[in-house]
Amino acid sequence: MDTIYYTVARNYKWEQKIERSLFIGHASSVDSSEEAQAFVSRIREEHAQATHNCFAYQVGLGQHPLTYFNDHGEPSGTAGRPILNAILHENLTNTVVVVTRYFGGKKLGVRGLIDAYHSTALYTLKEAGKIQIIPSFVLKVKLPYSQLSIIKHLFSTYEADIEKEDFGAKVKIKVSVPEKYRFDLTSTLMGIDEVEWEEE
Repeated sequence: MDTIYYTVARNYKWEQKIERSLFIGHASSVDSSEEAQAFVSRIREEHAQATHNCFAYQVGLGQHPLTYFNDHGEPSGTAGRPILNAILHENLTNTVVVVTRYFGGKKLGVRGLIDAYHSTALYTLKEAGKIQIIPSFVLKVKLPYSQLSIIKHLFSTYEADIEKEDFGAKVKIKVSVPEKYRFDLTSTLMGIDEVEWEEE
């Protein structure tokens, strides 16, 4: 499984006029297809008077991420697929793009539509910027002070970020750990006496 992916750095809206039609691109980072569909629904509600609200998204990692696109009334293959191609071109996942079109009275033809939807999506994504995400999981550990140095060294080895420490009768530590170390770290913790841990 891939351990690093890229998504848009921020929600962004970008627009351009082509042959009197107004094209508005909307991009957002999402964590699931449900979030992507919710974003699409919100944009369609905001632009209910638009001629079309076409969209595409990709969610997930690995060899088979979930992809989906919709032409929303435009000729088949002229809107949703070009939007998806823009997402793929930028090597993004967990990303949704909606391109809203207000028809200006002049038809663009198949080639013109493909170019218009692709360029709107691509420029929207470029303006939104790209951010690297390292998937992680949260671990809570409870241990005696005698094991603290061992555990701190272990967390350092597995690039864990300490989010919270509580020094009471025992030490309680909350850490965020890169997903790629989940099996190795939890397996190691199992072998250390007097250390209690749980994943969030």
